[in-house]
Amino acid sequence: MAGVGGYLVNKANLVQIVGRVVSTRKEDNAAVDAVMRAMRLALQSEEKVVLAGVGTFHVKMRKAKVGRNPRTGVTVPIPPRRAVRFKASKDLFRNS
Repeated sequence: MAGVGGYLVNKANLVQIVGRVVSTRKEDNAAVDAVMRAMRLALQSEEKVVLAGVGTFHVKMRKAKVGRNPRTGVTVPIPPRRAVRFKASKDLFRNS
């Protein structure tokens, strides 16, 4: 799956992009780690994470349900759990 400019956008790519603004590689990693940590802590506290022009991450509670093992056909109870959802901003795919 290609990302921006034909490459996958992952943490290493984000560190390189931040490296264009920050002076050292250590500061690059620290900046990206700080952003990721802040997002993770907010989501763990069930707060919204809003990235202007990109979208919003939020936590939604999934209901308990009954699943089925496709191999054996045995029904299995699936407990309720939290899941992260993403809603894209209206500006995300708008031509600039």
